Amino acid sequence: MLQAPEHQKSQNPTSFAPLSGAGSSVEQATIGRSLVIKGEVTGAESLYIDGHIEGSITVADHRVTIGRNGSVTANIIAREVVIMGKVKGNIQCSDRLDIRGEGSLTGDVATQRISVEDGAILKGSVQVRAAEPKQNNPQPRPGHAEAAKPVVTEQPKSATVGA
Repeated sequence: MLQAPEHQKSQNPTSFAPLSGAGSSVEQATIGRSLVIKGEVTGAESLYIDGHIEGSITVADHRVTIGRNGSVTANIIAREVVIMGKVKGNIQCSDRLDIRGEGSLTGDVATQRISVEDGAILKGSVQVRAAEPKQNNPQPRPGHAEAAKPVVTEQPKSATVGA
């Protein structure tokens, strides 16, 4: 008898559509707190983990969020990682890592930006890469901005050379 109301709820797409749309413009997969996954997790959407994962996680162009109940023993490759639970493993972020106050990370980090709140635990090495390669891509698009930046850069050099 309990299955019939659940099926009726799942048939109503409007109750679920706002939840995935509110988190981001791209869908987000959720691993619930009672789920345990051992192996390789890959995907092309953001991932919210409130359960337990052992192995590896790769969602290179999206966000991985480890919820307060989440426990991850895996290497993570993602655009952005937010840690509110516990993570043991190395993290490679193409954009940023955010460790919230109740979160803990034991492992090495390679990222462009990092944020560690008071109360968070971080044990491992941190490598902050320069964000310059991404800045080179936007410069060719706006022609006016491209011309303005070299002028600003060249003026101090010219002044230094002339002095």
